[in-house]
Amino acid sequence: MTEHSRARRAVLAGALATSLASLPIVGRAQAGTLRVTAIPDESPTELARKAAPLMRYLEERLAMPVRFTPVTDYAAAVEALVNGQVDLAWFGGFTFVQAHHRSGGKVIPLVQRAEDESFRSVFITADAGIRSLADLKGRTLAFGSPSSTSGHLMPRSFLLAAGIDPDRDLRRVAFSGAHDATVAAVASGKVSAGALNASVWEKLLSEGKVDPQKVRVFHTTPPYYDYNWSVHADMPAARREALARAFTELSPSSPAGREILELQRASRFIPTRAENYKGIEAAARSAGLLK
Repeated sequence: MTEHSRARRAVLAGALATSLASLPIVGRAQAGTLRVTAIPDESPTELARKAAPLMRYLEERLAMPVRFTPVTDYAAAVEALVNGQVDLAWFGGFTFVQAHHRSGGKVIPLVQRAEDESFRSVFITADAGIRSLADLKGRTLAFGSPSSTSGHLMPRSFLLAAGIDPDRDLRRVAFSGAHDATVAAVASGKVSAGALNASVWEKLLSEGKVDPQKVRVFHTTPPYYDYNWSVHADMPAARREALARAFTELSPSSPAGREILELQRASRFIPTRAENYKGIEAAARSAGLLK
Protein backbone atom coordinates (compact mmCIF):
# COMPACT_ATOMS: atom_id res chain seq x y z
CA MET A 1 0.00 0.00 0.00
CA THR A 2 1.43 3.43 -0.98
CA GLU A 3 1.85 6.29 1.46
CA HIS A 4 -0.91 8.14 -0.39
CA SER A 5 -3.31 5.17 -0.01
CA ARG A 6 -2.57 4.86 3.70
CA ALA A 7 -3.20 8.55 4.21
CA ARG A 8 -6.45 8.43 2.24
CA ARG A 9 -7.68 5.40 4.27
CA ALA A 10 -6.84 7.18 7.53
CA VAL A 11 -8.83 10.22 6.46
CA LEU A 12 -11.84 8.05 5.50
CA ALA A 13 -11.67 6.12 8.78
CA GLY A 14 -11.55 9.37 10.72
CA ALA A 15 -14.53 10.74 8.83
CA LEU A 16 -16.50 7.54 9.50
CA ALA A 17 -15.68 7.67 13.21
CA THR A 18 -16.76 11.30 13.37
CA SER A 19 -20.00 10.48 11.56
CA LEU A 20 -20.82 7.60 13.93
CA ALA A 21 -20.01 9.72 16.97
CA SER A 22 -22.42 12.39 15.76
CA LEU A 23 -25.38 9.97 15.69
CA PRO A 24 -27.93 10.56 18.50
CA ILE A 25 -27.19 8.28 21.44
CA VAL A 26 -30.81 7.12 21.64
CA GLY A 27 -30.75 6.11 17.97
CA ARG A 28 -27.75 3.87 18.45
CA ALA A 29 -29.10 2.32 21.66
CA GLN A 30 -32.42 1.40 20.09
CA ALA A 31 -30.73 -1.17 17.86
CA GLY A 32 -30.44 -3.28 21.01
CA THR A 33 -33.66 -2.18 22.70
CA LEU A 34 -36.77 -4.33 23.10
CA ARG A 35 -39.68 -2.07 22.17
CA VAL A 36 -43.01 -2.95 23.80
CA THR A 37 -46.57 -1.69 23.52
CA ALA A 38 -50.07 -2.73 24.58
CA ILE A 39 -53.63 -2.12 23.46
CA PRO A 40 -55.06 0.78 25.52
CA ASP A 41 -57.87 -1.22 27.13
CA GLU A 42 -57.54 0.74 30.39
CA SER A 43 -56.55 4.28 31.31
CA PRO A 44 -53.00 5.44 30.39
CA THR A 45 -52.00 5.72 34.07
CA GLU A 46 -53.16 2.17 34.79
CA LEU A 47 -51.35 0.78 31.75
CA ALA A 48 -48.13 2.52 32.82
CA ARG A 49 -48.48 1.21 36.39
CA LYS A 50 -48.95 -2.35 35.13
CA ALA A 51 -46.08 -2.13 32.65
CA ALA A 52 -43.31 -0.67 34.83
CA PRO A 53 -42.31 -3.72 36.92
CA LEU A 54 -42.70 -6.07 33.94
CA MET A 55 -40.36 -3.92 31.83
CA ARG A 56 -37.76 -3.92 34.63
CA TYR A 57 -38.02 -7.71 34.91
CA LEU A 58 -37.61 -8.21 31.15
CA GLU A 59 -34.56 -5.93 31.14
CA GLU A 60 -32.93 -8.11 33.80
CA ARG A 61 -33.85 -11.39 32.14
CA LEU A 62 -32.85 -10.36 28.61
CA ALA A 63 -29.88 -8.20 29.66
CA MET A 64 -30.95 -5.43 27.31
CA PRO A 65 -32.86 -2.13 27.49
CA VAL A 66 -36.65 -2.45 27.35
CA ARG A 67 -38.87 0.49 26.47
CA PHE A 68 -42.65 0.62 26.84
CA THR A 69 -44.38 2.97 24.42
CA PRO A 70 -48.15 3.58 24.81
CA VAL A 71 -50.36 3.98 21.75
CA THR A 72 -53.51 6.00 21.25
CA ASP A 73 -55.83 3.21 20.12
CA TYR A 74 -56.09 -0.50 19.33
CA ALA A 75 -55.40 -0.03 15.61
CA ALA A 76 -52.13 1.75 16.40
CA ALA A 77 -50.95 -1.24 18.45
CA VAL A 78 -51.68 -3.56 15.52
CA GLU A 79 -49.86 -1.35 13.02
CA ALA A 80 -46.88 -0.86 15.33
CA LEU A 81 -46.12 -4.59 15.49
CA VAL A 82 -47.03 -5.33 11.87
CA ASN A 83 -44.70 -2.55 10.65
CA GLY A 84 -41.82 -3.37 13.00
CA GLN A 85 -42.10 -0.23 15.12
CA VAL A 86 -42.28 -2.42 18.23
CA ASP A 87 -41.01 -5.93 18.98
CA LEU A 88 -43.58 -7.14 21.51
CA ALA A 89 -47.25 -6.25 21.90
CA TRP A 90 -50.03 -7.08 24.35
CA PHE A 91 -53.08 -7.89 22.26
CA GLY A 92 -56.62 -8.98 22.87
CA GLY A 93 -57.70 -12.00 20.86
CA PHE A 94 -59.29 -9.85 18.14
CA THR A 95 -56.35 -7.45 17.81
CA PHE A 96 -54.07 -10.49 17.52
CA VAL A 97 -56.31 -11.85 14.73
CA GLN A 98 -56.18 -8.45 12.99
CA ALA A 99 -52.38 -8.28 13.28
CA HIS A 100 -51.95 -11.90 12.16
CA HIS A 101 -54.21 -11.20 9.16
CA ARG A 102 -52.57 -7.85 8.29
CA SER A 103 -49.07 -9.34 8.45
CA GLY A 104 -49.83 -12.38 6.32
CA GLY A 105 -49.27 -14.65 9.31
CA LYS A 106 -46.00 -12.98 10.36
CA VAL A 107 -47.37 -11.85 13.75
CA ILE A 108 -47.34 -14.83 16.09
CA PRO A 109 -48.67 -15.23 19.65
CA LEU A 110 -45.98 -16.05 22.21
CA VAL A 111 -47.60 -16.51 25.62
CA GLN A 112 -50.92 -15.91 27.32
CA ARG A 113 -52.15 -15.91 30.89
CA ALA A 114 -53.61 -19.21 32.06
CA GLU A 115 -56.83 -17.24 32.57
CA ASP A 116 -56.93 -16.39 28.85
CA GLU A 117 -57.72 -20.00 27.94
CA SER A 118 -61.18 -19.49 29.41
CA PHE A 119 -61.94 -15.77 29.30
CA ARG A 120 -65.36 -14.16 29.71
CA SER A 121 -67.16 -10.87 29.23
CA VAL A 122 -69.85 -9.43 31.47
CA PHE A 123 -72.86 -7.26 30.70
CA ILE A 124 -73.54 -4.70 33.44
CA THR A 125 -76.35 -2.25 34.23
CA ALA A 126 -77.69 0.14 36.82
CA ASP A 127 -81.23 -0.21 35.44
CA ALA A 128 -83.51 -2.38 37.60
CA GLY A 129 -85.59 -3.20 34.53
CA ILE A 130 -82.75 -5.05 32.80
CA ARG A 131 -82.43 -8.68 33.94
CA SER A 132 -81.40 -10.49 30.73
CA LEU A 133 -80.00 -9.87 27.26
CA ALA A 134 -83.54 -9.78 25.87
CA ASP A 135 -84.25 -6.74 28.07
CA LEU A 136 -81.65 -4.75 26.13
CA LYS A 137 -84.00 -4.31 23.17
CA GLY A 138 -84.84 -0.64 22.76
CA ARG A 139 -82.15 0.40 25.29
CA THR A 140 -78.71 1.97 24.99
CA LEU A 141 -75.50 -0.05 25.29
CA ALA A 142 -71.80 0.82 25.56
CA PHE A 143 -69.08 -1.38 24.13
CA GLY A 144 -65.39 -0.60 24.72
CA SER A 145 -63.16 -0.12 21.68
CA PRO A 146 -64.47 -1.33 18.30
CA SER A 147 -61.39 -3.61 18.15
CA SER A 148 -61.80 -5.00 21.67
CA THR A 149 -62.34 -8.75 21.94
CA SER A 150 -63.93 -8.79 25.39
CA GLY A 151 -65.45 -5.31 25.15
CA HIS A 152 -67.02 -5.57 21.71
CA LEU A 153 -66.45 -8.53 19.37
CA MET A 154 -67.41 -11.40 21.68
CA PRO A 155 -70.27 -9.57 23.45
CA ARG A 156 -71.64 -8.63 20.01
CA SER A 157 -71.24 -12.24 18.88
CA PHE A 158 -73.15 -13.57 21.89
CA LEU A 159 -75.88 -10.95 21.42
CA LEU A 160 -76.32 -12.05 17.81
CA ALA A 161 -76.44 -15.69 18.92
CA ALA A 162 -79.24 -14.70 21.33
CA GLY A 163 -81.22 -13.18 18.45
CA ILE A 164 -80.37 -9.56 19.27
CA ASP A 165 -78.79 -7.39 16.57
CA PRO A 166 -77.22 -4.42 18.41
CA ASP A 167 -77.46 -2.17 15.35
CA ARG A 168 -81.12 -2.97 14.73
CA ASP A 169 -82.67 -3.86 18.08
CA LEU A 170 -80.98 -1.35 20.41
CA ARG A 171 -81.89 2.31 20.54
CA ARG A 172 -78.23 3.36 20.49
CA VAL A 173 -74.80 1.72 20.58
CA ALA A 174 -71.83 3.70 21.91
CA PHE A 175 -68.10 2.96 22.10
CA SER A 176 -66.43 4.11 25.30
CA GLY A 177 -62.88 3.27 24.20
CA ALA A 178 -61.88 1.27 27.29
CA HIS A 179 -63.33 -1.14 29.85
CA ASP A 180 -63.13 1.23 32.83
CA ALA A 181 -64.76 3.95 30.71
CA THR A 182 -67.65 1.57 29.98
CA VAL A 183 -68.24 1.09 33.70
CA ALA A 184 -68.18 4.85 34.22
CA ALA A 185 -70.73 5.36 31.43
CA VAL A 186 -73.11 2.82 33.00
CA ALA A 187 -72.64 4.16 36.54
CA SER A 188 -73.34 7.74 35.41
CA GLY A 189 -76.48 6.76 33.52
CA LYS A 190 -75.13 7.74 30.11
CA VAL A 191 -76.12 4.29 28.83
CA SER A 192 -78.52 1.62 30.04
CA ALA A 193 -75.92 -1.15 29.98
CA GLY A 194 -72.35 -1.98 29.04
CA ALA A 195 -70.20 -4.93 28.02
CA LEU A 196 -66.64 -5.41 29.23
CA ASN A 197 -63.79 -7.66 30.23
CA ALA A 198 -64.74 -9.76 33.29
CA SER A 199 -61.22 -9.42 34.72
CA VAL A 200 -61.33 -5.62 34.67
CA TRP A 201 -64.80 -5.69 36.24
CA GLU A 202 -63.55 -7.87 39.10
CA LYS A 203 -60.52 -5.64 39.59
CA LEU A 204 -62.63 -2.49 39.79
CA LEU A 205 -64.91 -4.19 42.32
CA SER A 206 -61.97 -5.31 44.48
CA GLU A 207 -60.50 -1.80 44.41
CA GLY A 208 -63.81 -0.21 45.45
CA LYS A 209 -64.01 1.79 42.22
CA VAL A 210 -67.56 0.66 41.46
CA ASP A 211 -70.57 0.39 43.77
CA PRO A 212 -72.06 -3.14 43.41
CA GLN A 213 -75.28 -1.87 44.98
CA LYS A 214 -75.68 0.48 42.04
CA VAL A 215 -74.05 -1.33 39.12
CA ARG A 216 -74.42 -5.10 38.72
CA VAL A 217 -73.70 -7.93 36.31
CA PHE A 218 -76.82 -9.31 34.62
CA HIS A 219 -75.18 -11.63 32.11
CA THR A 220 -71.84 -13.46 31.83
CA THR A 221 -70.78 -14.91 28.49
CA PRO A 222 -69.52 -18.43 27.77
CA PRO A 223 -65.70 -18.75 27.79
CA TYR A 224 -63.34 -18.04 24.88
CA TYR A 225 -59.60 -17.50 24.26
CA ASP A 226 -58.44 -13.93 24.66
CA TYR A 227 -55.30 -11.89 25.42
CA ASN A 228 -51.70 -12.73 24.50
CA TRP A 229 -48.23 -11.27 24.11
CA SER A 230 -47.33 -11.38 20.41
CA VAL A 231 -44.10 -10.89 18.46
CA HIS A 232 -43.16 -10.58 14.80
CA ALA A 233 -41.78 -13.68 13.09
CA ASP A 234 -38.71 -11.63 12.11
CA MET A 235 -37.57 -11.68 15.75
CA PRO A 236 -34.66 -14.13 16.06
CA ALA A 237 -35.74 -17.52 17.42
CA ALA A 238 -33.30 -17.31 20.33
CA ARG A 239 -34.82 -14.04 21.51
CA ARG A 240 -38.37 -15.38 21.13
CA GLU A 241 -37.41 -18.38 23.24
CA ALA A 242 -35.75 -16.19 25.88
CA LEU A 243 -38.85 -13.98 26.02
CA ALA A 244 -41.17 -16.95 26.36
CA ARG A 245 -39.04 -18.38 29.19
CA ALA A 246 -39.03 -15.02 30.97
CA PHE A 247 -42.83 -15.00 31.00
CA THR A 248 -43.43 -18.66 31.79
CA GLU A 249 -40.90 -18.63 34.63
CA LEU A 250 -42.64 -15.76 36.42
CA SER A 251 -43.66 -17.12 39.80
CA PRO A 252 -45.59 -15.77 42.78
CA SER A 253 -42.93 -17.32 45.02
CA SER A 254 -40.74 -14.22 44.59
CA PRO A 255 -41.84 -10.68 45.54
CA ALA A 256 -41.06 -9.34 42.06
CA GLY A 257 -42.87 -12.20 40.34
CA ARG A 258 -45.88 -11.85 42.62
CA GLU A 259 -46.13 -8.10 41.93
CA ILE A 260 -45.97 -8.58 38.17
CA LEU A 261 -48.49 -11.42 38.10
CA GLU A 262 -50.92 -9.51 40.32
CA LEU A 263 -50.69 -6.41 38.13
CA GLN A 264 -51.17 -8.51 35.01
CA ARG A 265 -54.10 -10.30 36.72
CA ALA A 266 -52.44 -13.63 35.99
CA SER A 267 -51.82 -16.78 38.00
CA ARG A 268 -49.10 -17.69 35.50
CA PHE A 269 -48.15 -17.35 31.82
CA ILE A 270 -48.31 -20.31 29.43
CA PRO A 271 -47.29 -20.85 25.77
CA THR A 272 -49.98 -20.24 23.16
CA ARG A 273 -50.44 -20.65 19.41
CA ALA A 274 -52.33 -19.02 16.56
CA GLU A 275 -54.80 -21.91 16.28
CA ASN A 276 -56.27 -20.96 19.68
CA TYR A 277 -57.78 -17.84 18.12
CA LYS A 278 -59.63 -19.46 15.21
CA GLY A 279 -62.91 -19.08 17.11
CA ILE A 280 -62.36 -15.35 17.47
CA GLU A 281 -61.45 -15.08 13.79
CA ALA A 282 -64.68 -16.88 12.89
CA ALA A 283 -66.71 -14.59 15.16
CA ALA A 284 -65.09 -11.52 13.59
CA ARG A 285 -65.86 -12.70 10.07
CA SER A 286 -69.42 -13.61 11.02
CA ALA A 287 -69.97 -10.15 12.50
CA GLY A 288 -68.50 -8.50 9.40
CA LEU A 289 -65.57 -7.07 11.38
CA LEU A 290 -62.80 -8.89 9.49
CA LYS A 291 -62.70 -8.93 5.71
